[in-house]
Amino acid sequence: MAQRLPSVDVLLVGFGWSGAIMAQELTAAGHDVLALERGSWRDTGTDFAPSFIQDELRYRYQGHLFEQTAQETLTFRNTPDQTALPMRRLGSFLPGTGVGGSILHWNGQAFRFLPYDFEIRGKTAARYGETVIPADMTLQDWGVTYDELEPHYTRWEELCGIAGQAGNVSGKKLPGGNPFEGPRSKPYPTPPMKQTYGPTLFGEAAGSLKLHPFPCPSGNMSQAYTNPLGVSMAPCTYCGFCEKFGCGNYSKASAQTTILPVLMQNKNFTLRTECEVTRINLDGSGTHATGVTYIDAQGNEFEQPAELVIVCAYILHNVHLLMTSGIGTRYDPATGQGTLGKNYCYQLTPSVDIFFDDKVLNPFVGAGALGMIVDDWNGDNFDHTGLGFIHGGYIAGYMTTGRPIETELVPEGTPKWGAKWKQAFVKNYLTSMSISLMGAVMPNKVNCLDLDPTYRDVYGRPLMRMTFDFKQNELKLQDFAMGKMAEIAKAMHPREIKKSPRGPHYDIVPYQSTHNTGGAIMGANRRESVVNRYLQHWDVPNLFVVGASAFPHNSGYNPTGTVSALALWAAEAIRSQYLKHPGPLVRS
Repeated sequence: MAQRLPSVDVLLVGFGWSGAIMAQELTAAGHDVLALERGSWRDTGTDFAPSFIQDELRYRYQGHLFEQTAQETLTFRNTPDQTALPMRRLGSFLPGTGVGGSILHWNGQAFRFLPYDFEIRGKTAARYGETVIPADMTLQDWGVTYDELEPHYTRWEELCGIAGQAGNVSGKKLPGGNPFEGPRSKPYPTPPMKQTYGPTLFGEAAGSLKLHPFPCPSGNMSQAYTNPLGVSMAPCTYCGFCEKFGCGNYSKASAQTTILPVLMQNKNFTLRTECEVTRINLDGSGTHATGVTYIDAQGNEFEQPAELVIVCAYILHNVHLLMTSGIGTRYDPATGQGTLGKNYCYQLTPSVDIFFDDKVLNPFVGAGALGMIVDDWNGDNFDHTGLGFIHGGYIAGYMTTGRPIETELVPEGTPKWGAKWKQAFVKNYLTSMSISLMGAVMPNKVNCLDLDPTYRDVYGRPLMRMTFDFKQNELKLQDFAMGKMAEIAKAMHPREIKKSPRGPHYDIVPYQSTHNTGGAIMGANRRESVVNRYLQHWDVPNLFVVGASAFPHNSGYNPTGTVSALALWAAEAIRSQYLKHPGPLVRS
């Protein structure tokens, strides 16, 4: 029987990036906050020291910062008529585990979504007519606008010291930045990273085609920086060990390098690690969360009462916990009824590899967000008439890494192993790079999350079941973007290029991105969303669900900036509205 503990004011489930933001915002306002994290404590100085963190075998292939499938996994299928099978080894995406969560191993690519994204259905229909939206595309507006989130994007960029070149400050277009971005109230807090040879060549080629290249906004520090909390960060050393690795130089924005040095000193904050929350508890009415049940590392079960519960784990875990707790109505793709599990989306990441004879690029001098971007074919920045798809993505010439095991750019026709493969690897290592697309994925009525009828976890709960495949919108977008990427590649005058598309079906085995979204989506009414515009659950007003699970679709950008802006937006609503007058913040 679970041991009942004293009640707390605010309880956080998960203590990754969103959890750290919520904890800092609410403790700073004077509220007592308890966070439960199922993973272990992680600290920059002891867990990510430069003397051992740059270990590809340990961190990339043995996955020491990632979720272990023996502890948590899901089942997967492409279509509803298939039998889903368990994911036994992480591949396509790499959820983090432990304090700090997945942001510990992000690349640092730090974007704002476009104004178009938040009002996508209305804006698409207004420009092209409702008929351009396919009947099976469950597209919807978010219930919040870019202008409402802009101050929170700015706060996040200042918290992290994001490096970049603004392209639109208060409506004034600035040279060198992204001319398509939404208007920002301030420039970036630090200047953009210095570009190495490869991204410079990409930028010059894009400019020669009358495109609009700009440096990737970066959570890798371009210079020393002290954020508004008084936490100092150091300049990036361009070591190339960002994605899938922690940063021991205090040079990459994360909970550890921006928030925890202050938060952990707050007397009104408590963190309990190695505590697996197994259920959100409700009262007899089913409309009020009374707290959670969790199990500690010794197998002891506890009931933790709370006045306010905030679920801020990884997207898949947010949705799974709501489902296994019986909160909300699960989505049925056959009928279209229900909302929980609806609009699961991913991203589309094809590439074009480029090989030179006369240019040495030195790929080992890199950083996670080191690159030049063109946004000319993202969002609705271009005319989609007759193209057969909506949205788009950014195209980038990155130099993120030259890690010797993972970096394997070899020309078409190279054997997969053996002496000829070795010769091709050696010949091309210093003289090759990739152009990549970060492509949007639109929601589809059959792409969803639910509970598996067969497989269960160690606690007896059904595993999450994922049903997902690329649809015609994504495949037509990819065909269009591959042509544009090839044009830029040819303008760089390489010896040869190699196209590497995705599909035609989504494959969960090779790594692509940890940019999963949806399942507990936000919206303007309870008929089509799980949470309201403030990420408050429609059915349980003292429950908030924070993270990329709230995205109704996935944009042509990396999601971290928007996850962060939404967390700050929700924290402000909790602090200024909910805690003063508990109850629904939106009537529907």
